[in-house]
Amino acid sequence: MYKLLKTSQKSQARLGILKTAHGDIPTPFFMPLATKAAVKNLTADEVKGLGAEIILANTYHLYLQPGLKVLEKIGGLHKLMNWSGPILTDSGGFQVFSLAKIRKIMPYGVEFSSPIDGSKHVLTPKKVLEIQKIIGSDIAMILDVCPSSKENKSKIKAAVDLTTIWAKEASQEIKKTRKPENNKSRNQLFFGIIQGGLYKDLRLKSLNDLVSLGWDGYAIGGLAVGESPKEMYKVLDYLTPAMPKDKPRYLMGVGTPANIIEAVKRGVDMFDCVIPTREARHGRLYCFPSLPRRGLRGGWPTVGQFLPGLSLGKEGKFYTTINITNARFRSDKTPINNTNLKQYSRAYLHHLFKTKEPLAMRLATLNNLEFYLTLMVEIRQAISRGKL
Repeated sequence: MYKLLKTSQKSQARLGILKTAHGDIPTPFFMPLATKAAVKNLTADEVKGLGAEIILANTYHLYLQPGLKVLEKIGGLHKLMNWSGPILTDSGGFQVFSLAKIRKIMPYGVEFSSPIDGSKHVLTPKKVLEIQKIIGSDIAMILDVCPSSKENKSKIKAAVDLTTIWAKEASQEIKKTRKPENNKSRNQLFFGIIQGGLYKDLRLKSLNDLVSLGWDGYAIGGLAVGESPKEMYKVLDYLTPAMPKDKPRYLMGVGTPANIIEAVKRGVDMFDCVIPTREARHGRLYCFPSLPRRGLRGGWPTVGQFLPGLSLGKEGKFYTTINITNARFRSDKTPINNTNLKQYSRAYLHHLFKTKEPLAMRLATLNNLEFYLTLMVEIRQAISRGKL
């Protein structure tokens, strides 16, 4: 369950605690992606060592491989990947719509063919809950329809209506399983997903439909799928003030550091994104400015020092990015960062990428995830100090 601790006087930014079966998490927080039961290139211990308190895995991928029989025999995802902290699992709906070879949306669910072996499958609201129960996630997302924000209004309305129908079915199923004898189900938290594209009336309708059912938290889906940051912020400007204040708010798939700060200022509590790990694999590093050693973790300024000058969608005020594969880093003796990789030079990481050594992606991922996780610590401190 969620406990709101503080709301900023400067913005809608919030501090809180999300209580789960595997531990309490301070909000706002960022979830590294362990889509297929692993954060790419890192072990669970390494991810924990960076400061991650929760990770995100995907129902669709885990259902297809290793499959439910393996997960059930092992005892769930926590045991499979040796992760002791909380896990959130996405419903798999987005992946079905974007990755499956052949799919068909039906009133009762989604039919699709596995991209692995071509086998036929059906995901229904009930089936998705059953899969997530076997996975043993702490936070389970309900099945939704996730259209592109660029679809016409009639298609987005149809997606909202079907998402509501599926949410009602999921809610009925959860009420059955949340009985005293079903301890495992009672320990799971369930989040509804708000759809509606860029249409205010549809977004608010979706929100109201879900609130009437009562969820442990509310996710904002269907953003970061092609719209501009300005359009995304506009949706948040009217949507988050209408959301329940006593429930966590999760902006799915977002985003850049600037996106995260702007969303936090609008009252969002939870984030996930492929950016830190995906960009790392291509040699793009996220870096705080290089200053004399001071502050939270040595050498990095606090977000509060740079936040007032932050421009929407622009980087460079409180962080920079570099492409380590550029020739200018060939002989650069500067440490990769001032913390977990200070013993390795940028020249060394440049060399690893040029020679295609697997270690290159590991080091870059360690850098980027620590950046994102430290950013969230700094954001929480900035809210606590009244700077954000």
